[in-house]
Amino acid sequence: MLKSLETQLLESRWNDATAEGMSESELLLYRSNVLGSDKRVTNYGGGNTSAKVTETDPLTGAQVEVLWVKGSGGDIGSMKMDGFATLYMDKLQALKALYRGVAFEDEMVGYLPHCTFRLNPRAASIDTPLHAYVPRKHVDHVHADAIIAIAASKDSKALTQEIFGKRIGWLPWKRPGYELGLWLEKYCVENPEADGVVLESHGLFTWADTAKECYDQTIDVINVATRWLAERSGGVAAFGGALHESLPSEERRATAARLMPAIRGFVSGNQHMVGHFNDSDAVLEFVNAKDMASLAALGTSCPDHFLRTKIRPLVVPFDPAAHNVDAVLAGLPDQVDAYRRDYAAYYERCKHGDSPAMRDPNAVVYLVPGVGMITFAKDKATARVSGEFYVNAINVMRGASAVSTYQGLVEQEAFDIEYWLLEEAKLQRMPKPKSLAGRVALVTGGAGGIGAATAHRYLAEGACVVIADISADGLAAAQATLVDRYGADVVRSVIMDVTSEEAVAAAFAEAAVEFGGVDILVSNAGIASSAPVEETSLALWNQNMEILSTGYFLVSRAAFKLMRLQDIGGSIVFVASKNGLAASPNAAAYCTAKASEIHLARCLALEGAEAGIRVNVVNPDAVLRGSKIWEGDWLEQRADTYGTDKAGLEEMYRSRSLLKRSVLPEDIAEACYFFAADTSSKSTGNILNVDAGNVQAFTR
Repeated sequence: MLKSLETQLLESRWNDATAEGMSESELLLYRSNVLGSDKRVTNYGGGNTSAKVTETDPLTGAQVEVLWVKGSGGDIGSMKMDGFATLYMDKLQALKALYRGVAFEDEMVGYLPHCTFRLNPRAASIDTPLHAYVPRKHVDHVHADAIIAIAASKDSKALTQEIFGKRIGWLPWKRPGYELGLWLEKYCVENPEADGVVLESHGLFTWADTAKECYDQTIDVINVATRWLAERSGGVAAFGGALHESLPSEERRATAARLMPAIRGFVSGNQHMVGHFNDSDAVLEFVNAKDMASLAALGTSCPDHFLRTKIRPLVVPFDPAAHNVDAVLAGLPDQVDAYRRDYAAYYERCKHGDSPAMRDPNAVVYLVPGVGMITFAKDKATARVSGEFYVNAINVMRGASAVSTYQGLVEQEAFDIEYWLLEEAKLQRMPKPKSLAGRVALVTGGAGGIGAATAHRYLAEGACVVIADISADGLAAAQATLVDRYGADVVRSVIMDVTSEEAVAAAFAEAAVEFGGVDILVSNAGIASSAPVEETSLALWNQNMEILSTGYFLVSRAAFKLMRLQDIGGSIVFVASKNGLAASPNAAAYCTAKASEIHLARCLALEGAEAGIRVNVVNPDAVLRGSKIWEGDWLEQRADTYGTDKAGLEEMYRSRSLLKRSVLPEDIAEACYFFAADTSSKSTGNILNVDAGNVQAFTR
């Protein structure tokens, strides 16, 4: 085992002082959050908790029993009070008279809204009957790895009896639903002294008469299983022992950074996918093991694991000793195609007459010996959570194979869950993806006004964003602001000097390993200088050219390499300047470098078109607010050039524009969004001036 028994055992996180004075429903929420705060208890979004609470009927004023149970799609660790469905218990009991048998159990879900208490809009989940019909006040259902290791063992019934005796019962595999709720009720009635039940290939149900007793019961049962597994598996080499050795950390990330864009290109045919990389100890132990491939082929057991990770992972034939990345990349097209054909065959073998159409046939989980695990999904959070679920599956396989024989779900049962009509209905209710969902953007100069505003705009439309800047302090502040608003999953930052080939390459590698690749480059890093030509030093000239011309070349070249590897197109946006089209006095170095940017964009638009890589230019003018280039001498120099002071410069720029309006960072961000979004999918080689109107900058 990777951890000592002491670190595996759960400690009680219940605080009596915190719980004091809470109502029954508040205690349910507290219990739920405490249970869900430990991923050893249950995975994200997995499990259910419930309480049967006496409430006042809003119509009759009578006291009625109401089931509070986690609603559909919730997560017990992070849910709030509005995450619970509430249903009249007498109406739930009345549903038994309507039940027509297991062949019709799905129709019972349609009756659940008729049992709603207080018009609660939270939809009840498919697990509602499992909680309703257990004749105890408080019920927990969790997916602890230690329990599922027993539940997914070939002889799980015998192991459950050996570990728990009569305290915990066992029920054979049954898909969650109304029938399983009746099974649980029957077991409870026939075994009134039992504290819970292990469900084969699924998880654990426990119950008690108070919230704290129920919590304590759940923790204790998991710890009993954990101790037993540790004692029984002591000295057994996990997964048959090691076959490979892990690469050093930096080499693992570098290898993942090369593999992930290629895989991402293959899996993004229907929609852009986002990647996640995991090289934790548990993952490395598994991917390096002798039995990894054979165990991975069996698939996962727990339905929650399976729905997140698909029928089985794809094992990438990387040899860490030979470091054969090039050979792996060359073979990926055939390997991915073979996985798709295998998935299509699985669909054809198992489909029913009313099954939904086959969904994405690509793998979600990719196992790389010596390197780690890569997961791809429609967004970063889902990719990360899918990886977490597979880590749960790894832990289950470790425990089950150490004490018995691990078994995954029977293929037909797995299919019937994956293509369950109720699950399909849930998918159809999902909101329409935002316009940049699944896209990954890298924004240079990301700590400045325009860069940060562009990052905000992209994140608001569902993109993942890497902000790059040379200022460590500015970058940290910008990232903190973005994370606070959009969450840690979708924001990364990297210190980057655009004039350094090594720094640029490292930044794109970071984007590849964190998100899977890059779809959008906003080349925005810049400086500004002002001096009469005779006072312009060679150093000042070169500095402008290095940052504004060479820097744009370097980041574009890196973007082209990555986008061609992905082979799903891309968008490059240069934030140039009005000065690239219209000359300004005392700014020859700056204006010439900006003109170079614009012509570079034209050249790149020609080169990128055949690969679907669009290159366009946004030309701002006089964006003073939040702009880093206006914080130094440039502001004073331009004020001197135009015979005004700092306070009057913005008014001067506004007054000279045709529209008499100030240009803000958000205005430039909107133009950058236009060129990144599909609304401009037929535009390349274009220039969009955002300058409030400047006749000298009109393109001709």
